[in-house]
Amino acid sequence: GIEKAFLEKDFETFGQITMKDSNQFHAVCMDTYPPIFYMNDISRMVVRIVHAYNQWAGEIRAAYTFDAGPNAVLYTLDKYAIEVGALMLHYFPAPTAQNGTSYINKSDYAKEIEEYKLDPELLAATEKTGRTPAAGDVKMMYYTKSGPAPQVLSME
Repeated sequence: GIEKAFLEKDFETFGQITMKDSNQFHAVCMDTYPPIFYMNDISRMVVRIVHAYNQWAGEIRAAYTFDAGPNAVLYTLDKYAIEVGALMLHYFPAPTAQNGTSYINKSDYAKEIEEYKLDPELLAATEKTGRTPAAGDVKMMYYTKSGPAPQVLSME
């Protein structure tokens, strides 16, 4: 399962399991009575963009998950982090009152994704999702990396 994919650094399998698990969780929430709607229209648009991106790439380069709320968490490999960030910034730009450095938690990453030139074929593929770039739908973007494995801490 997912543990094996993680340990073997098999992002394709990890991403597929992660997205399927997220989809299943939210499907169960919607199937309750009364239904529980954690995701919103913007959440669902992120899902469509990620799938369009992966289809364009011919592999899983980004994977999404959602907790019990509308906020997407995207996983990708280091080599695609700038491209994924630039794609999300294209469709979910900073509100006009904010510049990229206050909209994105890491100013160096913000600069890189703002300057990144997205492939025109990628944009053509993702435009089919129906998303028109619009500022204000996302409050903030956070860029983080995985931390170290579990560690034993001393009592000091």
